[in-house]
Amino acid sequence: MRALASLRREVLLPLGMLLIAGVALSSCTWFGGKAKPAWVDGASAEYSPAQYLLGEGQASSKSAASDQAYAAVSRIFKAEVAAQAKDWESYLLVENRGATNTERRLTLDQVTNVSTDKVLENVKILDTWYDRHQRMHYALAGMHRGQGEAAMMDKMRELDRTIEADLLEARQTADKLAKVRDLRRAAKNLVLREAFNADLRVIRSSGQGTPAAYRVNELTNELDQFLSTNLVLAVEVAGDHAEPIQRSLMEGLIREGLHVATQQAGSELLVRGTVHVWSIDVRDPQFKYVRWCSDFDVVEIATRRVVGAMSRGGKEGHLSDREAAGKALRVIQQEFSADLAKAIASHVFGEASLPGQAPSPAGCPRESTPANPAGSSARPF
Repeated sequence: MRALASLRREVLLPLGMLLIAGVALSSCTWFGGKAKPAWVDGASAEYSPAQYLLGEGQASSKSAASDQAYAAVSRIFKAEVAAQAKDWESYLLVENRGATNTERRLTLDQVTNVSTDKVLENVKILDTWYDRHQRMHYALAGMHRGQGEAAMMDKMRELDRTIEADLLEARQTADKLAKVRDLRRAAKNLVLREAFNADLRVIRSSGQGTPAAYRVNELTNELDQFLSTNLVLAVEVAGDHAEPIQRSLMEGLIREGLHVATQQAGSELLVRGTVHVWSIDVRDPQFKYVRWCSDFDVVEIATRRVVGAMSRGGKEGHLSDREAAGKALRVIQQEFSADLAKAIASHVFGEASLPGQAPSPAGCPRESTPANPAGSSARPF
């Protein structure tokens, strides 16, 4: 009997210890969560930096930690795209042109966002962990480098085919506007392709990209040269304050990348318009008011065909008639001229059509002297 009891103790004691150990381990899982992953401290054999591009986030909620992890990956790509932007300045940046000596970024933010959005399609949340002691959520976002490279190469090959097709059309067509639009579209797609190539350098462990067959500055120089010799715009403004308004419009067109002249000879398109400014009486004891109106159209000089029109008007007030008129002039020069220049450039580059000749309530009255609203004693400036 003693031998039997001893045998039982020898068998049951190890089993009991195993049971206790199992319960202890289960308790750690139930009450302490899973063990701290190695990646939280910046090292993980499972998610090797050689295979994955990684970003980590931490926050008080799981969703916020995941967002931060995605953002960490996004910043890597945005930094690389921004660093390469200097190579695309001929397309992205137009500076020191015209008398205003201004600079204007065209599409850098858009290109960066489009590029990064495409990259993030291949980024996933690989793992999460909750630190119960600190009450903090951790998330690990990552992209498998091989899969990301394959997806990026597909997008770049598609853009290469599109660029080649646009350039072939541009160099074969006899239509001047079609040539400009094809060249512009090819340059725009090349900028996007170069942004993807910057992303590819980040994805590849070697840091090497795949060069394009063309350079952005080559295409933009070709486009600018063609515009300067084949698609010059003449500008003619009549009416009140015609000279400063015409100058502002010409400067706006130059900032949009177009070439302009004051004479129709040698020009392809004519931008012509009339502006009127006149005082009105709105029975305000403190302020004087003026109304302004403008009617512009764009004409093909060779055929005299009107390709689009734009009308705008408004009312401005100030302490005196002269100050109100000055304020109206500034609005016309700074806002309307810029809007008109952008609309014309969008038409030339094929990005949007100019409005037609439908009558507009803001347009100038057809009489030689603007109509007097509400029976007031109007006088033109």
